[in-house]
Amino acid sequence: MALVHSFEKNGNKLFKYRGQIPVILFVLAVPVIYFTDVQCIMDDSRWYYICTGAAIAMSILGQVIRAIAIGTSNKNTSGRNTQEQVAEALNTKGIYSTVRHPLYLGNYFMWIGIVCFTFNVYYIIIVSLLFWIYYERIMFAEERFLERKFGESYVNWSNSVPAFWPSRKNYIKGEIPFSMKTILRREYSGITATVLGFVFVAGIREYFTTWTLENWLCYVYWIAGALLFSLIFKLLKHKTKVLYEEDRS
Repeated sequence: MALVHSFEKNGNKLFKYRGQIPVILFVLAVPVIYFTDVQCIMDDSRWYYICTGAAIAMSILGQVIRAIAIGTSNKNTSGRNTQEQVAEALNTKGIYSTVRHPLYLGNYFMWIGIVCFTFNVYYIIIVSLLFWIYYERIMFAEERFLERKFGESYVNWSNSVPAFWPSRKNYIKGEIPFSMKTILRREYSGITATVLGFVFVAGIREYFTTWTLENWLCYVYWIAGALLFSLIFKLLKHKTKVLYEEDRS
């Protein structure tokens, strides 16, 4: 099999399972946290809050990037479809005039924020490299699909817009207004998973550091709050028309 076809085939397979990445990160984080010496950070409250704040800021940045992409996109694009590539229209304006894959860029910052919260530099580097290897193949398969579907229009756009790191050189203002309803309808699960990720790392680190969970009630509150948030918006999405929009996915 030619390398180009192998990349595309592998990319389509990985596309279906990209939602499992958080689970893998959680599992790998356990031994990483166990073997990471964080005493110097934990002993200096100012340094701890700086590192924690930076990690949270990264995850928030990732969610903002995803929100901009999803909240201003055409119907049947930028979705959570997992079985196959879907695109009824080509997004070329707004954030898509600065970067071709804003959702994957957003994913990177969302999850690297949690990884940074482990305070392990080696884990940050390894996850970043693995993320790129994994998503490079997904992006390759997606671009092959888009090129076949949209032809010259896609080629002209992709030749002027970077794949992953944004550039405002050719920015074109989007025509579709931002919709907060779209964000609440489609991103509540990602927000919940991010919160649970930080709680998970904090709890595991406290247990390995003290072999107790003195703050267990605080963790319970955060977990319950995140799950309640997700449940509320899931019910609003599936049982009511509060978040319904006729012209949005």
